Amino acid sequence: MIKRFAKYYKPHMKLFVADMICAFILAVADLFFPVVTRAMLRDFIPNGEIRLLLVFGAILAAIYVLKLGLNYFVAYYGHIVGVRMQADMRRDVFAHLQTLPLRYFDDNKTGTIMSRIINDLMDISELAHHGPEDLFLSIIMLVGAFVIMASIYWPLALIVFSSLPIMIVFAAKKRIAMSDAFKKTRVEIGEVNAGLENSIAGIRVSKAYTNSDFENERFGEGNRRFVKVRALAYKVMAQFISGTTFIGDILQVILYVAGGLFCFFGKIDVADFTAFVMFIGIFMNPVKKLISFVEQYQNGITGFERFCEIMDYEPEKDEPDAVDAGTLRGDIVFDSVSFRYAGRDQEVFHGLSLKIDAGHTLALVGPTGGGKTTICHLIPRFYDVTEGKITIDGVDIRKMTIASLRRNIGIVAQDVFLFNSSIYDNIAYGCPDATYEQVVEAAKMANIYDFITSLPEGFDTVTGERGVKLSGGQKQRISIARVFLKNPPILILDEATSALDNTTEVMIGESLEKLCAGRTTIVVAHRLTTVKGADEIIVVTDDGIAERGRHRELLEKGGVYADLWRSVAEEA
Repeated sequence: MIKRFAKYYKPHMKLFVADMICAFILAVADLFFPVVTRAMLRDFIPNGEIRLLLVFGAILAAIYVLKLGLNYFVAYYGHIVGVRMQADMRRDVFAHLQTLPLRYFDDNKTGTIMSRIINDLMDISELAHHGPEDLFLSIIMLVGAFVIMASIYWPLALIVFSSLPIMIVFAAKKRIAMSDAFKKTRVEIGEVNAGLENSIAGIRVSKAYTNSDFENERFGEGNRRFVKVRALAYKVMAQFISGTTFIGDILQVILYVAGGLFCFFGKIDVADFTAFVMFIGIFMNPVKKLISFVEQYQNGITGFERFCEIMDYEPEKDEPDAVDAGTLRGDIVFDSVSFRYAGRDQEVFHGLSLKIDAGHTLALVGPTGGGKTTICHLIPRFYDVTEGKITIDGVDIRKMTIASLRRNIGIVAQDVFLFNSSIYDNIAYGCPDATYEQVVEAAKMANIYDFITSLPEGFDTVTGERGVKLSGGQKQRISIARVFLKNPPILILDEATSALDNTTEVMIGESLEKLCAGRTTIVVAHRLTTVKGADEIIVVTDDGIAERGRHRELLEKGGVYADLWRSVAEEA
């Protein structure tokens, strides 16, 4: 774990080494003051060495001026090292998130992931800066103080430093308890963030149902759990701090008694005793830094462990012999495909076989839960089949690189996601290298150009979070324009118009007809009127494929499809 953490120092090693050198000089400078004080009390003042007194006073002043610059460098550039390492980790974890399969996002809340990327990495940044610096300074000051004190009178130095092993043993025992406590704190912070993100995203639903009291109670419950585990963490930390402080206080009592006795019996003089008293302050400073380091270490390393949990999650991978798919024609075959979601015993479907010819349209209809959307998700390999295989143009899709496979597939879903950016950026997302003219043409093809140009800011109009400033039909047409720009040979329409009113559906339908022309198209629909013209309609139920054929053929069979059609007609 430490080795893995340390590799993030490598790109910033020059600045880190400079920071450590400055910290080393600061530690030496702090050791210098008691030595000069001892010399003043023992030699300069008793012997009337006014010149030396003034010279060493000037030297101390120069040292403190130097410390001013060094403290600035350490405080500023030391933090810069931590921030840059934090940025590197955030870059790595975000890039890794882009490679993770959908099952990771199925199992982890958005707020929890955000907490790991933001809160945890903030504490890692503090550890990256203060950790090595505090540890290094503490060791230098403790070793330096011991050497100087031992050179003055080693029996008293041993008495002073005898408390150090006791502190180390005490800290080691408390470290384990602190580790567990801070880890639980991290988990609860993630849960609070997840609940907060969920509540804010659903604020319109909350207002519509006047459920502010319920939301407050739900958030309060998570908040109370956080306070409880945080209190436990602080309890363990308080035991650690109070324990080490007590040991330090007892040490001072021992020093005064032992030092006073040694001074009384003539083993040391007043100047030596004064120097020892001053070195106690120097001794306690690194001890306090070590105490602070233990807290920072527990905070930082717990955050780093959670960072590593994401980084160690198995990403989507191409097969060793996978090749670029190039431009596909779109002949799709499901060959005895079975599938179940991770963590579930029941299969969504078993032994599913179907064929979609290039340029043809296949419609998937049937009751909710039959696996229609799952079929759509298997084609771009959002999930991999449990058994069997899916081929496109006769090639197993697992033998294609994931990027090249998805490059050939366009998806228009019911729940359109628009980024909180301009309309232009949202359309251009389908092909980031597209020219302005190509984006405009895609908007025209999707019948959204006139609406966009009627807006005061035109294509620069910001859509709001998740496109909240636009209507459902406007968002849908922007998503269609996005796919027009991508221009894929395979198109998946997953309930693309089910949330729209009839008038808007007609408008969207015209755009979709143009979009589907010449492409292999898979349509998932509850409104059967939108799939009458499909080349083949498959009725999917919990038991698999119940019926298949064209619209008129299925009506003549008088089976499941005919029943569904009659229910639609009755509703109309």
